[in-house]
Amino acid sequence: MSLSTSTNTVSGPRYDWTHAEIKALFDLPFMDLMFRAQTVHRENFAPNEVQVSTLLSIKTGACPEDCKYCPQSGHYNTELEKEKLMEVQKVLEEAALAKEKGASRFCMGAAWKHPSEKDFPYVLEMIKGVKSLGLESCVTLGTLNDEQAQRLSDAGLDYYNHNLDTSAEFYDSIITTRTYQDRLDTLSRVRDSGIKLCCGGIMGMGEEQKDRVGLLRQLSLMTPHPESVPINMLVKVEGTPLENVEDLDTFEFIRTIAVARILMPKSHVRLSAGRQGMNEQTQALCFMAGANSIFYGEKLLTTGNPEADKDMALFANLGINPEKREEHSDEAVAEAIAAQAVKQEESKLFYEASV
Repeated sequence: MSLSTSTNTVSGPRYDWTHAEIKALFDLPFMDLMFRAQTVHRENFAPNEVQVSTLLSIKTGACPEDCKYCPQSGHYNTELEKEKLMEVQKVLEEAALAKEKGASRFCMGAAWKHPSEKDFPYVLEMIKGVKSLGLESCVTLGTLNDEQAQRLSDAGLDYYNHNLDTSAEFYDSIITTRTYQDRLDTLSRVRDSGIKLCCGGIMGMGEEQKDRVGLLRQLSLMTPHPESVPINMLVKVEGTPLENVEDLDTFEFIRTIAVARILMPKSHVRLSAGRQGMNEQTQALCFMAGANSIFYGEKLLTTGNPEADKDMALFANLGINPEKREEHSDEAVAEAIAAQAVKQEESKLFYEASV
């Protein structure tokens, strides 16, 4: 199937991309694909701005899921030390530090199959505290029921992260403890509650290009598209079943970002896990392909990530600026943290958090 390389685009996002159309995008000459993706990007976003998020693991390890890529799974021996749910005060201190270093969104991840009723109130307090600092809030907590999704919405949560990971056809080769439909159901509950979606996948898990096509098509069929689309490169961790999987070709990864940009023109496409293994030139091509969001900081949950100062140096070299949100004074930030500390003491939130 041929596909025009014209820069003209249909007004507004499409929700009817076919597998053949997406495959044809992947098959475009690399420079044609990059040009088309950059054109779409410039039609929908400031070309030299990148949204910056920080991701913090608020509960680490002992996850009952068997995701073959994940060092936090209790099924594998990765020598990862298990940790209890973090104290709310500590989380807010990390959020304030992230804001100081330029983050506009603070994301919190817990290694759960689903949140327990015992721990859920503490997460709600974290969300409220992060919001009070003037940051966007995002959490990833596993599957949700209707009530949990609504409580997150009532707490003011901006984004819920729940990745599809790969295509429906390849999914069972990676995960057996949660079905693809389980993930789609949680995404539907999150959307119905009024929370924005952060949903993408992981490249380089041994999948074929048809699986990358399938994943992006599934995302593009969502109405509306996920507001944030993380495109992760597998970080191979010793002790996981995917520790020796063959590396994905770098150009194929960049193509995936470019196709995601074309399919979901108004979504933030995030260059996410795996950046530590990419040189600056590769990352620059990813930005050229339409990536306009990153995680920064020393870790993404438990795996390495380029340091914030190194990212800012790369931004300066490329003429990129972090996307801005409404600023709050240092005094307001300090007052917000102090207020949360008092509230936590009164409700004894420090003493009941469990693994």
